[in-house]
Amino acid sequence: MSNLVAIVGRPNVGKSTLFNRLTESRRAIVTEIAGTTRDRQYGKAIWLDRDFSVVDTGGWVVGSEDVFEEEINSQVNIAVEEADLILFVVDVQIAEPSLEMDVARILRQSKKPVILVANKADNYSLHAQASVFYQLGLGDPYPIAANSGSGTGDLLDRIIELLPEDQPEDLEEELPRVAVVGRPNAGKSSLINAFIGEDRHIVTNVAGTTRDAIYTKYNKFGQNLYLVDTAGIRKRGKVNEDLEYYSVIRSIRSIESSDICILMLDATRGIESQDVNIFSIIQKNSKGLIVCVNKWDLVEDKTEEAIKCFKEAIYARFAPFNDFPIIFISALTKQRIFKVLEIAGDIYKKRSTRIPTHQLNEVMLPIIENTPPPANKGKYIKIKYVSQVRTAVPTFVFYCNLPQWVKDPYKRFLENKIRENWDFSGTPINIFVREK
Repeated sequence: MSNLVAIVGRPNVGKSTLFNRLTESRRAIVTEIAGTTRDRQYGKAIWLDRDFSVVDTGGWVVGSEDVFEEEINSQVNIAVEEADLILFVVDVQIAEPSLEMDVARILRQSKKPVILVANKADNYSLHAQASVFYQLGLGDPYPIAANSGSGTGDLLDRIIELLPEDQPEDLEEELPRVAVVGRPNAGKSSLINAFIGEDRHIVTNVAGTTRDAIYTKYNKFGQNLYLVDTAGIRKRGKVNEDLEYYSVIRSIRSIESSDICILMLDATRGIESQDVNIFSIIQKNSKGLIVCVNKWDLVEDKTEEAIKCFKEAIYARFAPFNDFPIIFISALTKQRIFKVLEIAGDIYKKRSTRIPTHQLNEVMLPIIENTPPPANKGKYIKIKYVSQVRTAVPTFVFYCNLPQWVKDPYKRFLENKIRENWDFSGTPINIFVREK
């Protein structure tokens, strides 16, 4: 499981710009308007062959000063509780960091490493102004300009230096690791209780060397797997948390520790933005997926037409990836819950499926010949060979003469054709194009 870095700070100091810079993406919306970021942003960063997760707290609502201070303290507390390292972002052009003092006090009292990031230092004359932040008692400020990338290399070096080394999970045996995730009140706890709540089972807690992951070994009804939990969940009473933020940061830990994710949706509320956020985290981490529509016993219309409409809505929101099972369950009445674990075991096996090279080429090359990649600037792309690489996630490499001209839409076409010919439902597929 990779380490987690949380970005905190007051509105309009450049948190989202820094998030985009670290993750090499443009997912977070950047404007001059304070409070633009409302949904929690999550991404992966890679530096010096190390990877770590980044979460942008965002979403602070500016109302009265009292409301603002309550919200900022709440989210800083959650970040301190859950993250491995905190990036405290300040605006180097602020003359008096009065608001930052309270946050700095919380951070000083924590045992988590903190890096003070003085953003918007667009020239060297502004670097000197960062000295005002020494009064926060958080060590040397790192002057950067997230917008241009100036200074971010030194910042990333420092992040890697302070992050603990990634350690593999020390489990007794290789078994599927299944995490139940979803937004608050979707029925996650009810489902886990339904799984382990009968006498005919063996359940033991196995603490891995990854300090924030706990694996509950589950051996019941022919299923043998680990249910993924996190140690931090037992400390929730210490945090006066924002439930939405807490559920996302909690899900990151669970998802990264798992092989298969059971994403819980509430049938009485439909699909919300929080569900899409958690789905995107599952996708970024290349985990297997089962979508469970919980509380189906409370829905009046259970006709085939209603089920079809619900499935279409889910696939539309989670597009373009739509090759995953959807199960309508009730954790309360235990309706179809054991089918969920059965499917999880099947998906785990699919992740290790290996297709013989000759079989891949016999099927895929004629398809490619009939529908070749679009020509670019008069240059024709010829895919000559395909093979599967031995990795944890099914990965296929296509060899051609001009790999740089094969764009994402055609890669999705190749993925869809693989899925049409072989059953990889519920598991992601990686497609790479290399020069022959």
